[in-house]
Amino acid sequence: MFVIELHYKVELAQIDAAMRAHMAWLRTHYDAGTFVLSGRKVPRDGGVILAVGHDRAAIEAIVQTDPFVARGLADYRVIEFRASQRAPDLPARLDPE
Repeated sequence: MFVIELHYKVELAQIDAAMRAHMAWLRTHYDAGTFVLSGRKVPRDGGVILAVGHDRAAIEAIVQTDPFVARGLADYRVIEFRASQRAPDLPARLDPE
């Protein structure tokens, strides 16, 4: 499992101008089953994505295709972790290994 932290490098006007493309990118990876949660940080200086998978290189490659990254608008930090517990009401696909 991975936490992907996004940090904006430019003014919000530039982020907003690229948001439609970024949202389409997110949808692609939700549809593929890789992304399970995402949202803006507070304050709005970036975002966070929770992704499932076992291959860090694959997650890093996905990150590089984000329009925010491709356009030089944001940097990412990928944090890999192994969940050891989950709340009973969370979906089984988030089960700890």
